[in-house]
Amino acid sequence: MPHLTVEYSSNLPLQARELLLQINESLAETGHFKEIDIKSRAIRFDEVVIGTEPAARAFLHARLLILKGRSTEVKRELSERVLAVIQAAQAWPQGLDVQLCVEVLEIDKETYAKAHLAN
Repeated sequence: MPHLTVEYSSNLPLQARELLLQINESLAETGHFKEIDIKSRAIRFDEVVIGTEPAARAFLHARLLILKGRSTEVKRELSERVLAVIQAAQAWPQGLDVQLCVEVLEIDKETYAKAHLAN
């Protein structure tokens, strides 16, 4: 734990692997997680509709799943940190209305199961 999923529209010239690494590094720096426990993935969407206007629009949505029990302040720190990394990750395209957002969700400790097989 945590699990991070970045979903983004295909009209963003995103270097997803590099962005995920930067986010993982930033999350590890907080001290809230062990480096090896941070698992990230990116999903690119080719079919996207944003609003109703034909304007050039794009989005990136990051969802961070963490175990329940952290304060609102910690969750806010995590979401703001991830957003800052995303904003600084690249020069976002001119003329494209880009929406960036981050949400932090909790998973119940009582129902989360994990096995780590390191051979």
